[in-house]
Amino acid sequence: MIRLADAAASEALGARLASVARPGDVIAMSGQLGAGKTSIARGLLAALGLEEEAPSPSFAIVQPYAPPEVRFPVLHVDLYRIDDPDEAEELGLDDARSDSLLLVEWPERLPESWWADALWLTLTIEPDGARGLTAIVPAAWRDRWPLT
Repeated sequence: MIRLADAAASEALGARLASVARPGDVIAMSGQLGAGKTSIARGLLAALGLEEEAPSPSFAIVQPYAPPEVRFPVLHVDLYRIDDPDEAEELGLDDARSDSLLLVEWPERLPESWWADALWLTLTIEPDGARGLTAIVPAAWRDRWPLT
């Protein structure tokens, strides 16, 4: 487990991910409400050039970002309100994977088969308020995962 002391540490991890992420990648972020998923996404998006603070996509479900706002297309996805995997089909995530980075919060709302090649980050809230991070690193990420 990797310890993230505060929101700034979570955002710094996102910035490190931005240095190795590319279109076609999926970063799945799992953890309870308030665990820091959006902080990681905000750090990544800021490092890709987003000047304003990225909103949580909870209500929009999919928040797209495109050049020149960021270096390459990114979809920030929050699946918390998805009740049925068929609803996700309407979001067009499969099509977007070809040319965008997908940052997916609450990936467990869809079958694991959707995320076979995703870098899967799981965040926990520790008793002292820090965040604990564990990662499942697929083959496509092994030479890029910044914390190995």
